[in-house]
Amino acid sequence: MERSRILVVDDDPLIRGSLYELLRGWRYEVEMAADGSEAMTHLTRRPFHLVITDWKMPQVDGLTVLTQIKRRFPDLAVVLITGFGNISSAVEAIREGAFDYLTKPIQPEELEDVIRRALSQRVVLEPETPDDPFTGVVGRSPQMQKVFEMVRAVANTPATVLLEGESGTGKRVIAQAIHRADLQRRSKPFVEISCGALPETLLESELFGHVRGAFTGAVRDKQGRFEVADGGSILLDEIDAFSPTLQVKLLRVIQDRLYERVGDTRTLRVDVRVIAATNRRLKELVEQGTFRGDLYYRLNVIAVHLPPLRERREDLVPLIEHFIGRSSRAMGKAIAGVTEPALHVLRTYRWPGNVRELENVIERAVILAQHAKLDVDDLPEELRVQRQASSMAVDDREEDAASSAGGRAAADPAGLKEALRVPERDLILKVLAEVRWNRSEAAKRLGIHRSTLYHKLKQLGIDGSSS
Repeated sequence: MERSRILVVDDDPLIRGSLYELLRGWRYEVEMAADGSEAMTHLTRRPFHLVITDWKMPQVDGLTVLTQIKRRFPDLAVVLITGFGNISSAVEAIREGAFDYLTKPIQPEELEDVIRRALSQRVVLEPETPDDPFTGVVGRSPQMQKVFEMVRAVANTPATVLLEGESGTGKRVIAQAIHRADLQRRSKPFVEISCGALPETLLESELFGHVRGAFTGAVRDKQGRFEVADGGSILLDEIDAFSPTLQVKLLRVIQDRLYERVGDTRTLRVDVRVIAATNRRLKELVEQGTFRGDLYYRLNVIAVHLPPLRERREDLVPLIEHFIGRSSRAMGKAIAGVTEPALHVLRTYRWPGNVRELENVIERAVILAQHAKLDVDDLPEELRVQRQASSMAVDDREEDAASSAGGRAAADPAGLKEALRVPERDLILKVLAEVRWNRSEAAKRLGIHRSTLYHKLKQLGIDGSSS
């Protein structure tokens, strides 16, 4: 299990595509189905953590889909999407086992909340190979093998683990592997929270919970993530974002396993393994006085450094193959691999965004691909610019003094970007023509958001009123 896996069921391709883009942006693994029959095919092929299905589809309703899913997969959470006219039916579906429902138009914050609640109450799926905690984790390089050895060594101890590494190096994946490798905790929840994404007041409530009336908007008691994770593991991502006050409360949880909900006087006890992650050097923050030294030493019992992708080049090709396979399955496409020129571009790129950037690049390429293998034209502009710039730099060095100014202009990145506008403009015009200037459909085919397409139209001087 690399990420929580969600199946979206809706007969409207625009809604499916919008939900796919939104959920992928939240770091979920997503597959799509156009109807109940296709949904069951997906569910029998591999395990999912959550199904989000439209209520009204041709020849079938949400209750029928729910019944089919619950009959064969009783523990799978199902969320219904309905119009206001079907709310009473949706409430009936909840009585039949649906986790919750959302009304159209879907609000992203409501969708995110219901997904978080559904996933926090689930039991972590067992991997396909229960004895291998690294199922689905790609890492053949010596650096990653060293990480795997350390994970195996500490998994069955109660030690707190600190994961350090640049953004996108896979800290979340390794945290899940630690949880899966722990024989005592693997059947209990794995809960994670991105601390840097929340303000202090909300973060405290998310971590420790609150009681009704604790603050404006606290209309009922709420469990915190520590309470949900009791018996299992909790990943505190971006631990460096903790305020001094929260650092004190976290130190108490780690040392004494005790905490209080916001607004409550009762002390609660929790048994949870804490895994902290950061893309900064906590030791430097301690020296600067912004992070408590005693908390740092409590977190740093076992420190695991995840190397950037540029330092583990042996993993690049296996990762490319892995992401092509996964994206192809999700998109229903048969992509057999990558051409040699495209592979050369991927090999020579520095990957400042690490594995996460590579994953996004491959996913985009699979969406745009028109052939059996990914080619250079399927890659983002910044990778293609790098390729052209590096080849032109050789010619530029051979220019004599008289033509050096022209050579510099030819190699100028802005000039390259201008040159690349032509094929990009042609591609967008071609897709717009195919869909009769339906910009929503064009954005879907191009694998970009509608707002991004509108920006491109303006940037490339394409008259958006054409028809």
